[in-house]
Amino acid sequence: MALPRKLLSKDEIVVRHMRTHPKVLLWRILIFMALLIIGAVITVLIPDADWRGGALIALWALVLVAIVPIFFIPWLRWRTTTYTVTSKRVITRSGIFNKVGHDLPLSRISDVQQERSITDRMFGCGSLSLQTSADEPLVLVDVPDVEMVQVEISNLLFHDVEGAVNADPDD
Repeated sequence: MALPRKLLSKDEIVVRHMRTHPKVLLWRILIFMALLIIGAVITVLIPDADWRGGALIALWALVLVAIVPIFFIPWLRWRTTTYTVTSKRVITRSGIFNKVGHDLPLSRISDVQQERSITDRMFGCGSLSLQTSADEPLVLVDVPDVEMVQVEISNLLFHDVEGAVNADPDD
């Protein structure tokens, strides 16, 4: 879901709108699949008996209850966390029920740093730290294609909107 146009000022251009990298869901997807496989195996192994129907309902209810906190809630959290870089500011939005937003004007950014661990480099993402004069950086974690985002923000800081928009030849 893109940032609604009504949230942008008159001359503002969206340079990049993104979610955190889906790597945060990788282990959860594997656990989700393992729970489904275990449920299917137990379903096949339960003997034909009078209590089989109730046991199957209890088994799949347990699997469903386990899937909600293990996969569904983190997926919703991932789905509702977005970062948007515009020609005038960096916008963060997150939250399932309680929405949290942060708008950082580009004019307040004094330094742009990136950090990429070995796993971040494998997945092509990283953390971006936007330092302000107030010494309270805005840290964007698991930013996809973090190097390109850093270049785009740097171009915007030097008032090169065209260079920021065209920084990524794949877009």
